[in-house]
Amino acid sequence: MKILLCAFACHPQGNSGLGAGEDILGWNIARQACRFHETWVLTHAGNRNALEDACHILDLKDRLHFEYVRVPGMEWMARNHKGPLQLYSWFWQWTAYRAARRLHAQHHFALFHHVTFANDWLASPTGAFLPVPYVRGPGGGSHRMPKGLLRSRRFLSRFWERVRSVGQGLYKLDPIYRRGQRRARAILLCNHDAVQAVPAAWRNKVRLFPVNGIAPEDAVELTAPTTRSTAERNRFLVVSAGHFISLKCFDLGIRAFALFAKEYPHAVLEVVGDGPERERLVRLAQHLGIIEQVRFPGWSSRTELLHRIAQADCFLFPSARDGGGAVIVEAMATGTPVICLDIGGPGYHVQDAWGIKIAPGEPAQVIRDMAHALERLHNGSALRTHMGSAGKQRVQDVYLWERLGEELNRIYEER
Repeated sequence: MKILLCAFACHPQGNSGLGAGEDILGWNIARQACRFHETWVLTHAGNRNALEDACHILDLKDRLHFEYVRVPGMEWMARNHKGPLQLYSWFWQWTAYRAARRLHAQHHFALFHHVTFANDWLASPTGAFLPVPYVRGPGGGSHRMPKGLLRSRRFLSRFWERVRSVGQGLYKLDPIYRRGQRRARAILLCNHDAVQAVPAAWRNKVRLFPVNGIAPEDAVELTAPTTRSTAERNRFLVVSAGHFISLKCFDLGIRAFALFAKEYPHAVLEVVGDGPERERLVRLAQHLGIIEQVRFPGWSSRTELLHRIAQADCFLFPSARDGGGAVIVEAMATGTPVICLDIGGPGYHVQDAWGIKIAPGEPAQVIRDMAHALERLHNGSALRTHMGSAGKQRVQDVYLWERLGEELNRIYEER
């Protein structure tokens, strides 16, 4: 077939400025689609150099073609990720639709797939109006921070969560969005929360499909054996990572570690990342009397972070709202057991065989349960080994992009 993808964010290195996770998703879906079909991709013009270089290196230029789209006079929105990027993407989609009509007149596509910025509340004009079968996603967006944990956040965090919910509800009233959802042959969603939010009339189209995967070139590095120094082997190392913002709930993770560390003073927590909550988290560790056991190394490269996770005894991910959770899958690939909340993407990725999921109740309960999970893994070296092996196997069976590409092609063939 000849197929058309829309991937506003699509960048092999994930640094277009439009969202690293979306970039990597767009690139990998395009790369997999062209394994089976000649593929055209509508993408933002700022991605041109990186995409052309990657296609040249991988010799994909005969099967993967890009149409670079920009919105004149509005590019400042795209360059500033803290600005109104979602609004820019809405205007960009209409410009992309005009390009899609022109390309369809030339190539007569058999299918259109809207890939990135496919949250379950954003319209796709091309999906709504281009007269070919339409596949949407994978996306999410309907996940919410659990009420008990939301009450523990600061006022501004609670306010913006409410604004987000109201805004998504308004976007879903858009007749273009609703027309596209009716036309879609398949709606790919990345977690169970998103599935539950789909109206009954459309639920028969839903397919669960992760937004996170492991590329072939990463698989060898992630599964390579790692060694720890003698000093590190005598410690119980817990690693946590992410952007230090309120919804990631690193404060709960630190409190849980403090409770655990009362009985296990040789334990160490590394909180990798940075963000506006950094100073508050450092003060919390000082207040709890564990600053000597908690490290804040700042941002690190992806390779360095994954190497550190591979050396850890467990990976702690306390985020209370996360639709995807790529680092969860990467931790599984390194053979490191995961502790996370049973929400959104983390709740979808992790099962009891390779991790421990915490029910997202009141903060005190979450802290106690995370501390108990840390103790359980500390006292169970055989359990850690078993979970690590099971997580690695899960990645091999499900999350390699080669396997996800085969599943995607089956969805295309069912159009």
